[in-house]
Amino acid sequence: MKRRSHDLDTGDALDDLVEAIAGLREPARLRAFLEDLCTPAELEAMADRWRVVPLIADGVPYREIHDRTLVSVTTIGRVARTLERGAGGYAAALQRRRVATD
Repeated sequence: MKRRSHDLDTGDALDDLVEAIAGLREPARLRAFLEDLCTPAELEAMADRWRVVPLIADGVPYREIHDRTLVSVTTIGRVARTLERGAGGYAAALQRRRVATD
């Protein structure tokens, strides 16, 4: 992540971004926003992380996740740590996804 040499309150900017995302209820609009906001590499990295979340939650071994998804074992480990000790965003999104598909 880029370090800033000046003292800007990035919390306000993040709050504004979260509000913008939350306001986009339709998946097509949210996808368009993300494609405008992120580079292709950033989108790929986020999609890779999200793709491994349900596999980790289901207890699939890291090596098998790697074999299925081609996501690096290092990234899988980072996602697993965040799923376990993060802010709860992955778990909330996963729960919502599972409720929606049941």
